[in-house]
Amino acid sequence: MEVMACTKRVLLGLFLAAAAAVLTPALATDYTVGDTQGWTTGVDYDTWASGKSFKVGDTLLFQYSGLHSVDEVSKSNYDSCSSSNAIATNSDGSTKISLDAAGSRYFICGTPTHCSGGMKLPVATTSASAGAANSPATPTPSGGSSNNTPPSDSTTPSDTNTPPAAPSGKNTASGRGFRGGEAAVLGGLIGLGIALVG
Repeated sequence: MEVMACTKRVLLGLFLAAAAAVLTPALATDYTVGDTQGWTTGVDYDTWASGKSFKVGDTLLFQYSGLHSVDEVSKSNYDSCSSSNAIATNSDGSTKISLDAAGSRYFICGTPTHCSGGMKLPVATTSASAGAANSPATPTPSGGSSNNTPPSDSTTPSDTNTPPAAPSGKNTASGRGFRGGEAAVLGGLIGLGIALVG
């Protein structure tokens, strides 16, 4: 009887580890900036970002040619398209940025005239547990004005009742929540856990 109880505990531990492995990747999204066009001139990054809800744990993948770079800059340098005081500069052609904290981040291409031509991306990241009503305001779109005032905690009715826009074209975002296969695996693991405990 004691061996059976020990076996149940070991199997329950394995069940919990497997459930954690299934749940963790389902919560993050990997975004390819610009989708199939990548990080290049002639792409409207404001339109690309609209309808997306960036959460802590998500990643941005910038794919680009040697003519471009990905510079993370301050809000004032973003507004002025200046990379002279960049927080980070990347020019490897495939830059993966982890969104590891809530807040606003700003990315531009450091090649002269590219940022002013639209190669700039503001990203507002919310905590993974934040609901839509608690999301901070989206950063000012390119070409917009800014007064560096933090976003208000209040929302208007249109902010809380508008569902996110459906993505257009191909999107490499893996999505939030459970995909069909993950839901089936999770259901099986829950059933196994119930059988082991009961």
